[in-house]
Amino acid sequence: MGNTRYKFIFFDLDGTLVDSGEGITRSVEFALRHFGIEPRTKEELYRFIGPPLVDSFMRFYGFSKEKAGEAVDVYRSRYASVGVHENTVYPGIPELLLRLNERGCLCAVATSKPEVFANIVIDDIGVRPYLAGVFGAELDDAEGRKRGHLRSAKADVIAYALERLGVTDKSGVLMVGDRKHDIEGAKANGIDSCGVLFGFGSREELNAAEADHLAAAPADIEEIVI
Repeated sequence: MGNTRYKFIFFDLDGTLVDSGEGITRSVEFALRHFGIEPRTKEELYRFIGPPLVDSFMRFYGFSKEKAGEAVDVYRSRYASVGVHENTVYPGIPELLLRLNERGCLCAVATSKPEVFANIVIDDIGVRPYLAGVFGAELDDAEGRKRGHLRSAKADVIAYALERLGVTDKSGVLMVGDRKHDIEGAKANGIDSCGVLFGFGSREELNAAEADHLAAAPADIEEIVI
């Protein structure tokens, strides 16, 4: 126990706590094949890890919003039963969360993954005891799209987490993630950010987004926090 630079540590999920590449890319591939599209390489599917899926289908394959929504539904038909379990926790993450707890930090997940799936992943990897909350996107399904605006962007998820945890002093909050969306979402909410170099982003992407800190390994995050 003791004073730390940050009291609240928000973690992205995919590419930060877990390597979710297999489950996500196989499910994206499944959706693209539904539309007769064969991905050229596995690497091009890594772009889907992190941002909201609808945005990625529109940006990378030129889908209309309606077609992207259909693609998400097809994606989820595989992901919900199989892909959600195809994750590997990064070495050192459970130990990091335990040590941060021992230092008095409150750790939480803030992810653009639908909250229902994020909770399944967290239970699969066994780190729920170390978390004060799991905050994710609202499920972007056919019913949800009829309701209009959904919580999906990282900035919206972070704002939701701040509200739910009753955070009043944003100077004590750190967002940890592997993509520019994590850094941009942190900036939009007036909190500091830490980009991790062991996920699916790159040093160039995180520097361009102006991350406040960079961590090459989970142990580096603890050094930044204290």
